[in-house]
Amino acid sequence: MDNILSIITFTPALAGRILAAFLRGEDEMAQRNARWVALFATSLTLLMSLILLVGFDTDLPGFQFVEDRAWMFGLQYKLGIDGLNVMFVGLTAFIMPLVIATSWDVTHRVKEYMISLLLLETFVLGALVSLDLVLFFLFLEAAMVPLFLLIGIWGGPGRETASFGALVASALGAVLLLGATIVMFTEAGTTDIDRLMDHQFGAEDVSVLGLNVPGGLQTLLCLAVITGFAIKLPIWPLHSWHATAQARAPVAAAVVLSAIVTALAAYGLLRLALPIFPVGALHLSPLFFAFAVVTALYAAMTALSQTDFRKVTASVSMALVSVAAMGLFSGSQQGLDGAILLLLSQGLVACGLLLSASVLLHRTNTTDLEAFGGLSIRMPLFSVLLILIIWTAIGLPGSAGFAAVFLTLAGLSGDRPWAVLVALVVLALIAGALLAAFRKIMRGDLIKESLKSVEDLDLRERLTLIPVAAAIVVLGLYPALVTERVGGATEALAVLFEEIKETEMQASRPSEKLLQTDSTAFLDQGREVAVPFSR
Repeated sequence: MDNILSIITFTPALAGRILAAFLRGEDEMAQRNARWVALFATSLTLLMSLILLVGFDTDLPGFQFVEDRAWMFGLQYKLGIDGLNVMFVGLTAFIMPLVIATSWDVTHRVKEYMISLLLLETFVLGALVSLDLVLFFLFLEAAMVPLFLLIGIWGGPGRETASFGALVASALGAVLLLGATIVMFTEAGTTDIDRLMDHQFGAEDVSVLGLNVPGGLQTLLCLAVITGFAIKLPIWPLHSWHATAQARAPVAAAVVLSAIVTALAAYGLLRLALPIFPVGALHLSPLFFAFAVVTALYAAMTALSQTDFRKVTASVSMALVSVAAMGLFSGSQQGLDGAILLLLSQGLVACGLLLSASVLLHRTNTTDLEAFGGLSIRMPLFSVLLILIIWTAIGLPGSAGFAAVFLTLAGLSGDRPWAVLVALVVLALIAGALLAAFRKIMRGDLIKESLKSVEDLDLRERLTLIPVAAAIVVLGLYPALVTERVGGATEALAVLFEEIKETEMQASRPSEKLLQTDSTAFLDQGREVAVPFSR
């Protein structure tokens, strides 16, 4: 399986190039050909990704399927996978054919639409498997270009504002990541991520604008990297662009934004921030943990107040990602395992909810919750699939969400037991929001005349929603499918964090002993002075 990562990465882009070079016109046949070429390319990518998952050796430490060759300007074209990214590659490859199938009814500039989705998949996959920092940065920021176009050209009312907001947010994150990349190259003399993880960046305290920065250069670089990825997650207070883009984007772009881009941003934290700057991550984790807590509570409470199903979905997605971020910053293996599983589960939930929103939009031209009621009578299959997806979002037993939430809470219970209560409150609020939405859509009497002729899922919709439901059930019944593959990498991260904590504690002990000795000597001197005085 030589070069399988390159083949997986560039297969969608090759299909996009074929569409651009050979497909002409906007007639019905050209549109149909564009759809089928895109679906074939993404399905082929999924098939190769499954081969990759099966061939991944869970007992082998380090990177696998490595491709390393000279590139331009002395840089390396280096790809590889390990436990941190292999499942995210699978998630991306799984979702993209569903996104293409959901976009079957797009009729405006179909060729360009499909090319944008195909390029987006290539850029995301490229970022996930890149082991060179510059290559990772180029793929990561390139992925925002087709996403910007999808929102700006095919989005709903207000799409220009939403796409511009996404562009500005992406640019801000890019500046921070680029600055950190330049400093890392200057300090380490390499952009190889594997070698950067072995490089010891300065961790001595420094003074910046009169403020003492514990952890020194590591903390400053880690701050830039975490902030750059926090924008894309998104984490409060850098979240506002995400909600606007979600509401205005076409369903396909919204799925990618909620399910894939958030997973990519979280992967960036796992790949760059935590292992390369462990001292900085240790010092910054309380701050960003607090931001994740605020974001989770804010998003969950916002979900309760929404009256549009897509906006409910966006808020629920943000809340679940924030709970996963809490697990990432816990520093424990259980927290890290749970966070990765929760990100995968959240990706499936966001995909399922947004595909469900597309089903409703296709039939009624709206996702306003007040426009529905009693649809379970007309759409029993859709009702069952939707409640299964909601079941997973809430984290109830038997679903992928249950194992993810259980591991995340177990990881949080060590150093921050109060965070377990916060996570449970967030999940309760999510349950309230989603069950209220389900009740408004499905339950009650079918009294609206416009809904009495609504049909249940057609074949294409079944082929998109049933695979999501099946994946949810499989991960729920067999979470080891994920934990066995990520366990080696997360264990190494957890051990690294424990070593750094112990080192920091040992470094602080001499000063504590010195302070204690000085205090004892001072008290003894006081006694010597006090005794003669008493006499």
